[in-house]
Amino acid sequence: MDKQQQPIPVELDEKAAEGIYSNFVLTAHTASEFVLDFARMVPGVSKAKVFARIIMTPQSAKSLNVVLSNAIAQFEASFGTIQATPATA
Repeated sequence: MDKQQQPIPVELDEKAAEGIYSNFVLTAHTASEFVLDFARMVPGVSKAKVFARIIMTPQSAKSLNVVLSNAIAQFEASFGTIQATPATA
């Protein structure tokens, strides 16, 4: 018999609920962690500013990849294919 997972209660305070806009993400990793720097690039400004840094275990990063891939597939099923800009090295 499969055990059903119970939903995990999530607290979202007012500041976090506002969100942070990001149009540029930098990634790095070591053997034990992934680092995601969420930044914003603005026309006419010569550098991007990081607004949030998320540090995750490799297992959590892989889970994020699966969840994000599923969300993108659902979005595209509803709204059409997303035309991604090429990633830069």
